[in-house]
Amino acid sequence: MSVFSTQELEYLGERRLGRLATVDPDGRPHVVPLGWTYNAALDTIDIGGRELEGTRKFAYASSNAKVALVVDDVLPPWRPRCVMVRGDAEAIRAATDADGNAVGAIIRLHPTQVISWGLDAADG
Repeated sequence: MSVFSTQELEYLGERRLGRLATVDPDGRPHVVPLGWTYNAALDTIDIGGRELEGTRKFAYASSNAKVALVVDDVLPPWRPRCVMVRGDAEAIRAATDADGNAVGAIIRLHPTQVISWGLDAADG
């Protein structure tokens, strides 16, 4: 069973841009927009990117696993929708996909809390 509800998975399936919050060594937040994918086999969020190992987000996730990802949008006239995923990051230098194919470096977000709003038409 997934930590995500059916509505959350449907919403996440429509989106590809999110914002990842990590924490730097001084305890300050670092937030960056990025692409991500839902890994149904592990029920995780996998974050990749070009030369990911050299980024601050990878370094910060390596040293402090507590992260959060926000995926959101706003429908007119003013109907905000959001899925926020808090959890523990695993900075993997040489990851493989579910079929065992090498995918390079990723940050794998293991959800510990999922909060969402505005996904139901009745919420608007």
